[in-house]
Amino acid sequence: MNVRRVLALPVLALLLAGCGIRATEVPTDFGPAPSRVRCSLAEPDISTQASRGVPVQVFLLCGSSLVAVDRTVRVPDGTADSERRVLVAQELLDELAATPSPAEKEAGYTTDVRGGMTVSGPRPADPADALRLSTPPDDLTSYSLAQLVCTFSDSAAAEGDGSVILGGPVGGPLRRYECTDEVRSRPGSKEPPSGEVAGG
Repeated sequence: MNVRRVLALPVLALLLAGCGIRATEVPTDFGPAPSRVRCSLAEPDISTQASRGVPVQVFLLCGSSLVAVDRTVRVPDGTADSERRVLVAQELLDELAATPSPAEKEAGYTTDVRGGMTVSGPRPADPADALRLSTPPDDLTSYSLAQLVCTFSDSAAAEGDGSVILGGPVGGPLRRYECTDEVRSRPGSKEPPSGEVAGG
């Protein structure tokens, strides 16, 4: 038995030596390395942004989550607070509906917000911080609603408590929506939490 084991060792060594991966002379070209990390943009020039308007952030889609991207909006000096909120909200809405820049596209950013939507201020019976969209929130996709809620709630268009009151055109119901970590990480499957608000 011992003799068989001794004789088997050289054979086993030869078999193991042949299991290595041999070098190949076939050229392998998988293209250049990615030039930009996905969902990562170069830091903006804050001084340049400030000269163009008020720095803000909008939430775009990248992969399966929402990511904040820097933008600027213009608000005339001396604008009343109530008008300022609506002006900022409309500019944010326009920025969300705009096609992402070439650099943003390269980094994987997209938007689900469609152009042509408008926003107006509250009706007489609405809370002072309510915003009314030309398209009812219930008619928006979960992605576009998440983009709107997270963008508005993190801006001068809202009261700064992480929520925003949205409704549809004149006479529609109002709801207070919140932008949560779950919404930002899973906007397609996690709708913004909301509760009814009296108004209209």
